[in-house]
Amino acid sequence: MHYSKWIGLFCLSLTACGSVASDAVPSLTEPLAAASASGVVPSGLPARLMVGLFEDSGQTWMKNSGARWDVRYRYFTKDWVNNWGYSAADGSFGLDFMKESDQQGYLPAIQYYQLFGEPGGGESETLHKVQNGSTMASYFRDFKTLMQRVKDFGKPTLVLLEADAVGFLEQQSNHDPNAYAAIAASGMPELAGLPNTVAGFGLAYLKLKQAVGASNAVLGLHVSAWASGKDVASYNVTEALQPEVDKVYGFLAPLGLTANVTGIQYDVLVGDPLDRDADYYSVTQGSERTWDPSDSASISSRSFNRYAQWLKLWNQKATKRWLLWQIPVGNSNHKDVWNNGGSAEGYKDNRPEYFFSNGSSHLAKFADAGVIGLLFGAGASGQSSYQNDVYSDGQLFMRSRAGAFVNAGGLAISTGGSSTPTPPPVTTATAPSTQPPPTTGSTDSAQYGFESSTQAWAGSGSASSIRSSTARAFSGSSSLRVDLSGSGNGFVKVTSPAAGAGSTVSFHVWVPTGSVVSAVQPYVLQGAAGGWTWTGNWQNASSLKAGSWNTLVVRVPAGARALSELGVMFEMNGTASGTAYVDSVSW
Repeated sequence: MHYSKWIGLFCLSLTACGSVASDAVPSLTEPLAAASASGVVPSGLPARLMVGLFEDSGQTWMKNSGARWDVRYRYFTKDWVNNWGYSAADGSFGLDFMKESDQQGYLPAIQYYQLFGEPGGGESETLHKVQNGSTMASYFRDFKTLMQRVKDFGKPTLVLLEADAVGFLEQQSNHDPNAYAAIAASGMPELAGLPNTVAGFGLAYLKLKQAVGASNAVLGLHVSAWASGKDVASYNVTEALQPEVDKVYGFLAPLGLTANVTGIQYDVLVGDPLDRDADYYSVTQGSERTWDPSDSASISSRSFNRYAQWLKLWNQKATKRWLLWQIPVGNSNHKDVWNNGGSAEGYKDNRPEYFFSNGSSHLAKFADAGVIGLLFGAGASGQSSYQNDVYSDGQLFMRSRAGAFVNAGGLAISTGGSSTPTPPPVTTATAPSTQPPPTTGSTDSAQYGFESSTQAWAGSGSASSIRSSTARAFSGSSSLRVDLSGSGNGFVKVTSPAAGAGSTVSFHVWVPTGSVVSAVQPYVLQGAAGGWTWTGNWQNASSLKAGSWNTLVVRVPAGARALSELGVMFEMNGTASGTAYVDSVSW
């Protein structure tokens, strides 16, 4: 399976599309989807099913479409670091893409697709490349640069790692995560403590994210449906799914899906339902790739039900949510010809119609299987594109159907925390509040003093157990006790806080001695009106005083809209066991 970069240009306005059938827009009063999904939605991402599109740097179709898309993605291939020779080799090209996407109102997503472009051959030489120390040194220096630019950007950024590469590594290593790879042998100081194995290759991304402090990077590990040697999505459709999931999970788990020496894990799983329109394969290769959309289709058939079940089994096994990307754009009105830009040129597929022409039931099914985002775009030239995906009614399908869906607010999903998120108020932020600093005494006058309750704060991840406690207090007689347990990041947060634009929020955090807390980050997260913008103040544990209260601050951006969340993130470098405290949060 080969992926190549393909650029789509788009035009026209959503308002010109005419009416859309009411069943194309989900009811916002329906119960939250994903209630049965395992794992949490990474902090900084919205509590709704995200919908995004491929769009290259400098293009503006998404902005001009009239639709409030969530995500804008593109490929970063070999030599992205210097804009393929047109700028300095400092990753500024990447930072510009992040800023451009953010300015247009979208969360940026990067398909980091560099390994196949490294010298030494193509897909069949994947294992040999990761066994070359000089190749790995050059490769991971570029990834470190990406993490530095993501940190500079300072807002949530999706980084989807190396589509297909890990699947080829599994096959070429004979499913052995301990096969040799030159990771510590690359000579990069940050990677010195990692094993020289394929598992170490997966951990290297996590280590560089951690070393740079790019806590706003949401890293996704790609899971290929054919990695086990049996393509359970298209060919081996009668194979039992659980044994194939178990086999690939056994290979991927030590790459960073479970507790490991870096102390952090991958945030999401990443999958691609198909890289080209289904009829491209049937017309040009005689290979059937269309899925049965029937709700009654057998799981032992080439069907959406089978793929959703595969996703769900993975979600339950790994306790991580899914991002699906590069979803084909073709619909049933396409002409099954090479797309040169004419009306309805391109090849037929049924994935957009499955998701956006049947109410919200199919979207909810995939959300309950763990999916938090659907990103659409062609994976090769000649495929269908949403610039000319004219449907039977004369409208551009994605703009009219998917556009109506996102403009109506999308589909709310459970974030997997200990409490259901409260939708943020649709109002502008209030003026900054001046609050006197806390003083020691019998009461705490801060907005959140936790004197007798958690004040609606909730915990998630490795900080899921919280309560008001008199064991310690920065001010007054109580604080918020945070019992740290397990691996991965932990969050304590409150929804819809009243901190206004421009205000400075003070947090007082007590970090236990001898713990595996590697960093603490107080943060604020704006709601939909503010583009879900994350603002944090990441602090390495080495800069904090353990066994004592530390005062940390975050400034709400001057132009911020109403906040969705306010809280503290605890990062771990191992399996957590201990107690932290938060007290006297004020502004």
